[in-house]
Amino acid sequence: MADEPTPKQPEQRQPTPEGQPGAHETSAPKPAEKPAAEKPAPPKKDAPAAWPKPLDNEMVRRFRRRFGDAILEAVEDRKQAILVVAVDRLREIAEYAREEEQFDMLTDLTAVDWPKREKRFDLVVNLYSFPRNERLRLKAAVGEQDRPPSLTPVWAAANWLERECFDMFGIRFEGHPDLRRILLPEEWVGHPLRKDYDILQQDTAWVRENLGIESGQ
Repeated sequence: MADEPTPKQPEQRQPTPEGQPGAHETSAPKPAEKPAAEKPAPPKKDAPAAWPKPLDNEMVRRFRRRFGDAILEAVEDRKQAILVVAVDRLREIAEYAREEEQFDMLTDLTAVDWPKREKRFDLVVNLYSFPRNERLRLKAAVGEQDRPPSLTPVWAAANWLERECFDMFGIRFEGHPDLRRILLPEEWVGHPLRKDYDILQQDTAWVRENLGIESGQ
């Protein structure tokens, strides 16, 4: 009897890594990628407003009618009126601000030093009106040798504030009843809030003589 043919064994397929088709399989085409959405352009910012902005309200017009060219400039900063005035008319303007415009409280009197400017100081007078609940700032340019009028007759609080301004900046106020240093000793040399005063340099001679030590700077 002739030998019967051996049945053909089924083909063994090699296992493939998960997700990978076999050699006899065709991979499915990938879907086309969507283009990335373009980011919207940022909104355009409005141009910054001029700072400080000019001010021409009824109060400013009253000051101008009364003092004319002595009101050099009127601006507004953060809802506060600022009048730049001639220094020789400062006391008159201050008296009017108190008596007629009801700015009855002097909240501060100080200065800003601009050493490269011809009139190197801005004298700054900050006022408040209780009846009106408003603030007003008076500013006047003051030269190093100028003597602005004292505002002590207008507001008693100006006494110590002007002494501090003299102590720190060296501004001398004409008509002040007792103009002397208030924070530093009378013998101290220099005025610390002037921008040409070296903050690291104390009056070493005064420290040595009065404290018996060498300056810590």
